[in-house]
Formats: sequence, C-alpha cells, structure tokens
Amino acid sequence: MSVDEDARWLEWVTKQFESIAGDDKEINLNEFKTALKVRESFFAERFFSLFDSDSSGSISLEELLKALNLLIHGNETDKLRFLFQVYDVDGESQTHEGQSEPALPASLPEQGGSIDPDELKTVLKSCLCESAISLPEEKLDDLTLVLFESADKDNSGSITFEELKAELENFPEVMENLTISAANWLKPPDADQKKNKTPRYLTLTYWQNNSRKLLFLCSYALLNLLLFIGAVLHHSYGGGWFMLAKGCGQCLNFNCTFIVVLMLRRCLTWLRATWVVRVLPLDQNILLHQIVGYAILCFTVVHTAAHVANFAWMSRRGEFGLWEYLLTTRPGIGWVKGTASLTGVVLQLLVFLMVFCSSTFVRRSGHFEVFYWTHLSYIWVWILLIIHCANFWKWFVVPGLVFLLEKIIGVAVSRMGGLYIVEVNLLPSKVTHLVIRRPQVFHFKPGDYIYINIPEIAKYEWHPFTISSAPEQSETLWLHVRSMGQWTNRLYEYFRQPESQMFRQKILSSNLRKRRQQEEVPANHLFCYIKCYVDGPYGTPTRQIFASEHAVLIGAGIGITPFASILQSIMYRYHMRKHNCPSCSYSWCENIKDNDMKLRKVDFIWINRDQKSFEWFVSLLTKLELEQADEEPDGRFLEMHMYMTSALGKNDMKAIGLQMALDLLAKKEKKDSITGLRTRTQPGRPQWEKVFQKLSEENKGKVHVFYCGAPSLAKAIKHQCERFGFKFYKENF
Repeated sequence: MSVDEDARWLEWVTKQFESIAGDDKEINLNEFKTALKVRESFFAERFFSLFDSDSSGSISLEELLKALNLLIHGNETDKLRFLFQVYDVDGESQTHEGQSEPALPASLPEQGGSIDPDELKTVLKSCLCESAISLPEEKLDDLTLVLFESADKDNSGSITFEELKAELENFPEVMENLTISAANWLKPPDADQKKNKTPRYLTLTYWQNNSRKLLFLCSYALLNLLLFIGAVLHHSYGGGWFMLAKGCGQCLNFNCTFIVVLMLRRCLTWLRATWVVRVLPLDQNILLHQIVGYAILCFTVVHTAAHVANFAWMSRRGEFGLWEYLLTTRPGIGWVKGTASLTGVVLQLLVFLMVFCSSTFVRRSGHFEVFYWTHLSYIWVWILLIIHCANFWKWFVVPGLVFLLEKIIGVAVSRMGGLYIVEVNLLPSKVTHLVIRRPQVFHFKPGDYIYINIPEIAKYEWHPFTISSAPEQSETLWLHVRSMGQWTNRLYEYFRQPESQMFRQKILSSNLRKRRQQEEVPANHLFCYIKCYVDGPYGTPTRQIFASEHAVLIGAGIGITPFASILQSIMYRYHMRKHNCPSCSYSWCENIKDNDMKLRKVDFIWINRDQKSFEWFVSLLTKLELEQADEEPDGRFLEMHMYMTSALGKNDMKAIGLQMALDLLAKKEKKDSITGLRTRTQPGRPQWEKVFQKLSEENKGKVHVFYCGAPSLAKAIKHQCERFGFKFYKENF
C-alpha cells in the first residue's frame, strides 16, 4: 500500500471510531467488531486484547491509532511478532508482576512465549470459520499436526517466535505480504481503494479488440439513419409530424424483421462453422437482439407520439376528433378496414410489456416464467404488424418463412423417439444432474445447448441448458440444472419428494431395478424412466475452442457446465493422440495441428464462492487429472486452477496459518483438502493481471479466452483480455 492509501485508511478508521464511540471516547469489544468489520469472534477478541494496551477492557482512539501506526510503519519483524501474539492464545509471556505484558507499546520488544498444539488448533478452527470452509474434525487434526511438525524444528512440543519466523520464510508469498500495511491485513472496505483510470471504452485497445461488433453496430445505425431519411423525404407532403412518424415506421419495418434474424438459432449454428464467423459478430447475437429490442421500443414511442401529434393537428381541421382517430376505425386509416390506430395502440402495449418482462431483474429474480410467457407475444406482434402496416409483410416474408421452417424442424426433432430421463443425481447445492438416454440420431458438439421440456414438471415450458457430457459419450447426455427459479425449483423438489420417488419406483424398467439392486446407490441418486423432449442442439462461441492454439476456459459457479463437455472431449482427443513406447513406460502426445483440433495447451480456471459448489464436477476433474498423472507439471496439456472466493487469502492475517497448513498437507497427501483434487484450491479471487501475464509468457500460441458466468466478472476478464491482446468469447443464452 502507498503512503496516501495508508493515510486514507487511518482517516477511515478514525471516522468509524468517532461514529461508534460514546461520550467516554472509547469502544468496547462489540463496538470494535463493528468499527473494523472483524466478524469472527476469536480474531476480534485477540485483536482487541492486543490493542488494549492498558488492559482496561476498552480501547481509546489513541490506543487504536498507536497500534495501527506501528503495524503500518513497522518492519517485517514487528508485524510477524504481532501475528505470533495473535496465535499465542494464552499469552505465556508474563511480566514479573504476573500480568500479561502490554501487547503493542511504542516498539515491540524481544519476548518469549510459545504456541502449543491446542492453541494452533484453536486458531486454525477459527480460520476455517472465517473462510467458510467446512472440514471434518479429523482433517482439522491433520492440518494442525502437519503445520506444527513443520514449524517445531527442535521437537520441543511448542513453537517459538523464531521457529514461526523460520517456517514463514518457507512461504515467500506470505513473507511478501508481511511488507503490506495492516490496512490489507484487517481488510478495509473496497470502496476506499479508488483508482483513477481511463474508461476502457475510450482506449484504442478496446476498439481494436471489438472491431467486428463496433463495425456491425455502426453499419446497423447507418442503415437505420438511411431508412429514416428515405421515408421522411418520400412523405414530405404530409407535414413534420407525419414525416417523423413515417421515418420511424420504416425503421420499425426493418428492426421488427431483423430481430427475427438474430433468433434463427439453427442458421446461426450453421454459420458458426463457416468463414462468416470471422466477419460478423455471430457470438453477440443475444446482445444484438437486446439492442434491437430497445431500438424497437424507442422507435415505437416516437412513432406513436408523432402520430398522436399529427392526429391532434388533423382533428382541429377535420370532421373527426382526436379520440376517434386513436380508438376507432371511422377515419379509415390503415389498409385493413381502417384498423391502423387500434392495432398501433395494442402493439405499443405489447412492446412495452415484452421489454419490461425481459429485463434482467425479472429474469434473474426467480421469475423466468414471466419472461418466457410474455415473450411469446411476438406471435401476436407479427400478426398485428401485418394488419397495421401495408408494407411490413414484404420485409417479413423471407425471414418469417425461415423462422417457421426452423420451428417445424424443432418440433420434429423434439418429437423423435427414445428420449427419457433414466438417472437423476440430487446434489446438496441444489443442482439436479439429469442423465438422458440419447437416441442414435441425436448429434451435438462440445459446448452446445438444448431446450428441454419435461411434461411431468411443466407441460408447455421449454428451458435452455448446456449439455455437460461429451459427444463421444454415445449412450447418454447430461444436464446440470441449478435451482434458481420456479421451474428449476420444481424440478429439484419433484425428485426430492418421497411420494415422487415411490411413483418412479413403479415405472422403473426391469434392467434399472436389477442395477439398483446390484450397486450401492446413494440416497440422492435415483433411477427413473421419465419422458422428455429436446430441441436442438444449438451452437455457442465455445465451438471456437478447437480452432485455438492456447485456450483458457474460465467458469464461475455453474458456468463450468459447457466446459465440462469440452474438457471431456478435449481429453478424449488428447488420449487418441497419446502414444506409449512398447519397450519402456515412456509416453508422449503428438503436438500436431489438424482441422479438428489445433490446441497446444488448455488452462481451466474454475471460480466458486463456497466449498459445496465444487461437488458438481469434482469426479470428472479427478478423472481428467488421472489422465495426466504421468506427465511432468510443465508439460501438461491441461492445467487446472481452482479458486474459492469465500476463503481468505494469504494477505489476510486471519488466514495465513490455515493456508500454510493446507499447502503443507496438500504436498504430503498429494491432494487438496477442500476438493480432493491434486490441484490446490486457491483462496480468494484470481489476480487477473498476474494470471494473464503468466499465460502470455507461456508462448503456447495465440490465447483465446472463453468465459461462462456472471456478467460482472465478464467485464473484468474482458478488460484484461484487451490489455494483453487475447481473444475473448462469452457464453450467451
């Protein structure tokens, strides 16, 4: 931290103190927790005890600032001694009078004291609570033992200050963080860490890396402008309001047709396999669909307002009143029995309803069905547009026929025989793993998604989900469905309820009954035989992975789903290229490029908030690790990186001991204590600048980054891609 940042943080602490302290200008333990936002009781009590230099049971502002100034401006040894005092729970170092020595005087003296195993276990247990990590008692004992044995160099049964210091020197990243001020140790609010930087939209790099999308949007805007001007000039005889209405009307003809083109999923999937994908932003079709939708809303509002103004002007000079122009057919405006005004009013309401119900806060707040059913109003919108405008059908006829053909094909595909859910695995994190028997005629590519309808859950609803199994897995396909809305919650509850389990037991086939009897099946793993329908598959940006040289797959939470399919397929192809020497145990993989796969290196980064979320695909990742067990770490084709954001990092004093213990135990057992994988789970969020810097230094070819997860994280990753010149792809539905 810089001097300015330290000063700002101390100023923030002072304000927090003054806002909480009473008339006596001192704070007690509970107020201390509130002031510094220290949540876990153990660490709050230890910090409070060390800051309370006169052992009065309260802290004055002078005591607090003196202690924090010492930690900020103190040297490495001062900060390390403070860490030692936190871990030395019973405070063995005593004065001659038998009282605990003041913890933080003006300078920290050399002192005795030691940490015994029970103290270390208490600290590690509190660290686990702070990081929201749940481990069995036996694992906590293992962590305590491995750290204690490593630090207790003289086998005296306790850890001295010098031994702790020597142990920390084995962890360079921890020692590096000891030079960071206490502001980072005690986690100040992110709001205080302000950075002034140029908005990325104004940088040259952004325009270079988004050239296709920006060029397309400029062309789209220019085309709308030309259509508007052409219509205005063509209707110059009708006055200003009439010309404005006609200009917007012509733009609506184009946009209400173009929005259909952007939803021709089968055509877009086919185009992704052609050279067109290098010219047009096909991967941005959802974003463009939203932009066109908002454009339709704007043009509709202006079009309607201009007509109302024109009708008001006409009503003052004609035989019809304003309301007759707007809500009756008597003026005879429109090519179908004068219905232009009435259909226009209904269209205005429908467009408003569709745009509002498609908003993010509606779709992401557990009300996806509201979006789904209101969006089906597009059928009525097209019918009303044909009645409303005499020329709309000329714009719509070709895209409309293609759209109809796609729907007919979709119905035909969805009604093909043999699609049944045969297995269900209910995960504790409320994820439903569906195993569907796959017909021989159903073919897909890694990362594709489908729409699924399960009549037992909702007879008429279709929902999109990414296929999480590989195409090479010929008998079944997998879906992982996270419970977030009404339909997904109903799905999870349907298979969780005992009565539905009884129902499924009645319809199990004899083969499935036999399998259930022969195998030990967990209670949350169910066999069934439930009819379902699928529409698809449809392509996504991830189809470009196999054309990449160095692919970086980043999944956040359930966003790993498309990459589960891709990783399995990649390792299948990798295994096909792998050769073994007949004379010895040496094996190697051909590093060749072909039309199917140009990949030379794959980095997989999975970010989860909590420990439970790793259960979704941990068995798959374990299998992928075993495939490369014999490879040297530097020569591995697939490299995994796991992050748990709720876990505190090594720059936080409340987690230093835990992270050291986890590192030591992972080296000893050759597996991570959190996930069971060989790959060590890293605490906190990735430092994207360092991650991308390392990727760029590997020189494995041009880097393509593929992301699936929350939009907020996508912005940060895309920004780094622009800085390093990496190609960025985001999964959209």
